Amino acid sequence: MQSQLTICPEGNSSQKEVYSDFETIKKHLAAVGIGYERWVAEQPLAADASPEEVAKAYKTSIDKIMQQGYKTYDVVSLHPDAPQASEARKKFIDEHTHGEDEVRFFVDGSGMFYIHKAGKVFMMLCTKGDFINLPAGTTHWFDMGPKPFFKAIRVFNNPEGWVATFTGSDISQKFPKYE
Repeated sequence: MQSQLTICPEGNSSQKEVYSDFETIKKHLAAVGIGYERWVAEQPLAADASPEEVAKAYKTSIDKIMQQGYKTYDVVSLHPDAPQASEARKKFIDEHTHGEDEVRFFVDGSGMFYIHKAGKVFMMLCTKGDFINLPAGTTHWFDMGPKPFFKAIRVFNNPEGWVATFTGSDISQKFPKYE
């Protein structure tokens, strides 16, 4: 699976521009203030690797991220058979913001960020090796799919600041889900 950016006007999810080239994706996301990089994610991990095992395997990457001023990190890991998969998907499927940056390094699997900015929705399919930074206050939602499979390192300045503030908009219901 390859990373992909799909851009649509906020009122028309069928009118699409689709990009899979890294430099083009980076340029479009940077134009709306979103950081996007490709990092090496080649550490061997078992499908059921614990958060501690992921953190140990990617210690060098975590240290690099923390040098940017973040205070703490965690690892989120979901697989299709996880008992909490359905609830986890529902948690962030509606449009929301956070009081601090949302920074993710995908070390396995995939998930879709939907970023609502400048009258458009930027549907960013993040895959293994993607590093994405949504600045605090960015209006977005996240879909991990009906059978989620991903491992991502998340960093924070203040974990309490990462609580979602929902906008009340139903825009996420007007765009295709990540299936």
